[in-house]
Amino acid sequence: MIEIKNVSKVFKTKEGTVDALRDVNITIPDGDIFGIIGMSGAGKSTLVRCINMLEKPTKGSVLIDDTDLCTLSEKQLRKVRKNVTMIFQSFNLLMQKNCLKNVCFPLELAGVKRADAKKRALELLELVGLQDKAKAYPAQLSGGQQQRVAIARALATDPKVLLCDEATSALDPNTTGAILELIADINKKLGITVVVITHQMSVVERICKHVAIIDDGCVAEQGEVAQVFADPESDAAKQLVYSDELSKIIDQCGGFGHTVRVVFNGAEAAKTPLIAQLAESKGILANIAYASTKSIGDKAYGSMILGIDGDEKVLAQSLDFITSIKGITAREVFVNDK
Repeated sequence: MIEIKNVSKVFKTKEGTVDALRDVNITIPDGDIFGIIGMSGAGKSTLVRCINMLEKPTKGSVLIDDTDLCTLSEKQLRKVRKNVTMIFQSFNLLMQKNCLKNVCFPLELAGVKRADAKKRALELLELVGLQDKAKAYPAQLSGGQQQRVAIARALATDPKVLLCDEATSALDPNTTGAILELIADINKKLGITVVVITHQMSVVERICKHVAIIDDGCVAEQGEVAQVFADPESDAAKQLVYSDELSKIIDQCGGFGHTVRVVFNGAEAAKTPLIAQLAESKGILANIAYASTKSIGDKAYGSMILGIDGDEKVLAQSLDFITSIKGITAREVFVNDK
């Protein structure tokens, strides 16, 4: 378990001091995929660097399995970092070494025999789907392939925690999806705890179980992904959730009595023709003003904005029907929610 307790981080600059983090409290269960999301400059990257002590908190504590990393010597921290590894947006591969040697590198630093390191590296390249690229150099690989090598290298020391700092930001949408599926698969197979740092809601929605929203160095809101995104309470959460939807709501739902946001978080896509069922079973017509949904297997993920005409009774019937379907949440939203 990772426990971040009352963590603050102050940087000193020529212009004065900057409070990058202020009294942050987060608990990340073992085996979780935990998202930390925020706008640029919110403090999320500073926070992830505090988890592995690349940045030491000005105050507070970071505990991993009840060990306070803030109290450890540099030598002790080097041992901890074998269990807490990291992947980055820029991949950070050694360009002069091929894929196999890149993955072997942390093992050789740890004193593993060359033959054993090679065997383990080949196993990890197979795990990330690059067993045929062992002798290729990073410059010969696509961005997604380079990130797969970086993931294999990060797993070389059998870590308990994998930190992903904007790991998919440099990738196209299709490649991003493939990398996220790989991370989720590794979490499932190895039981490794994953902390995902991102500014993209779609990344958190895709693989995270819990999320903390960082705003101006503070935790604005945290909880289960489905609950936080379905019913955001803080201004920061609302800005993330509604940022690209409000104009569509205003333009397309202006003539309707109620605007409802529907969130799909694992509903059975093929068995849920939602709007047709609402009209057929309840006689309620809904206008789809905005929809951004996708199917992963037979499950639906994403969100939809509906315009529903009628009184409060009609609204209540609509919400009761929609939320009776497993994997779907819904609530009325207003323009001033932002």
